[in-house]
Amino acid sequence: MSPTIPKTQTAAIVASSGASIQVKHDHPVKTQAELAPGECLVKLDCTGVCHTDLHAAAGDWPIPTKSPLIGGHEGVGVIVAIGDHTTGSPVNVGDRVGIKWLADSCLNCEQCRKGLEQNCVEAKLGGYTVDGTFSQYVVSFVRHVTPIPESLDSRAAASILCAGLTVYRALKYSKTTVGDWVVLPGAGGGLGHLAVQYAKAMGLKVIAIDSGSQKKKLCKDLGADVWIDYKESKNIVQDVKKA
Repeated sequence: MSPTIPKTQTAAIVASSGASIQVKHDHPVKTQAELAPGECLVKLDCTGVCHTDLHAAAGDWPIPTKSPLIGGHEGVGVIVAIGDHTTGSPVNVGDRVGIKWLADSCLNCEQCRKGLEQNCVEAKLGGYTVDGTFSQYVVSFVRHVTPIPESLDSRAAASILCAGLTVYRALKYSKTTVGDWVVLPGAGGGLGHLAVQYAKAMGLKVIAIDSGSQKKKLCKDLGADVWIDYKESKNIVQDVKKA
């Protein structure tokens, strides 16, 4: 039996660049018949919030945003419909998936074939050039939604879809190997605490830089080998070298 899809939903909408966010309770939801081939409708469980969402709302980046716009690109939910004539879909109705900053790309151009889909000229950006996850339902794309393992809580998965990807890529491209030291400024923050966990899972030794007893405890509990409080340090460079 197909899931019941309501005609309207609650969504946070920016009517035009720089305008205030309006929460509307009568925003239309696409029906299954209205979905294009390759599109899927996701009923969201939760969404994260990223600083990029502020830039999208303000419209102060060089790439123009969709207008009006529903922001958000850290959403997790369940697929409730897939467009007719979709072929080779890697996901199905009922699958729990994540929706990221990169909502879609052609997967056929040189950039996509090199694994640089974010540089695809046909790339669609979630919560920026297409509507995002600050809503109850969102239209996304079967080739780019990310299946979420059953063992992973939706709220934990949401932050990984942006903050987690950001720091994972940085560590991946750092050319470090098992046993190397890595310095993580802002280690107790939204991105930093994920970087600590990834770095330790990659076999790296972590120097965590941040400030405050709560962030110190968080970083140490996550496995940081050395803690440096930037407010207490007289010379951060020397403290890093000493470690």
